[in-house]
Amino acid sequence: MNKVIYDKDHDLSSINTLAELHSLARDCRRCGLRSGCSGVVFGEGNPEARLMLIGEGPGGDEDRQGRPFVGKAGQLLDKILAAVNMERFTHVYIANVVKCRPPGNRAPQTDEAAACLPWLYRQIELVSPRIIVLLGSTALQNLIEPGARITVMRGKWLVSKSGIKIMPTFHPAALLRDTSKKRPVWEDFQKVRDEYLREQRQH
Repeated sequence: MNKVIYDKDHDLSSINTLAELHSLARDCRRCGLRSGCSGVVFGEGNPEARLMLIGEGPGGDEDRQGRPFVGKAGQLLDKILAAVNMERFTHVYIANVVKCRPPGNRAPQTDEAAACLPWLYRQIELVSPRIIVLLGSTALQNLIEPGARITVMRGKWLVSKSGIKIMPTFHPAALLRDTSKKRPVWEDFQKVRDEYLREQRQH
């Protein structure tokens, strides 16, 4: 995540708006996921947000509606944001590692994530957040370190070379499976809120 690397056939550095990037992403066929889903789930929220949330990939509800985090996990995420006085269209921009739903809601494979990451990298550049929350192992392993464990890394601040503060935490879907994870995520988002407010005061 510290620098954007594109192959010669997928250089997105000349794309200057999220709308243009979204339009191009709709026609992406760089991996096999597009053929098995309803459409590309690009991202949503405030395009100038200081806070960006990055998850794994669309599920069934997201695929049907064309929006990220709208199923049960997304509803829980909205509640988590509300608990720290934030709202997705005002304070955050939300995206995923992959833009197309993997079959059966499985985790994206390495080659699928690699094919899709240039879109995410350019989203990060265009939004230019000060803080990124990585929701779950897939986001952590694709943006920070392939072997990283979310159980070890969650709740710890990381900083990219460009100065973006990064907080890994559990994916909301994990909280639906294991309610004991709710308190750690609450604590993580309190840290995120405090850092967000500090950034706001400074700028």
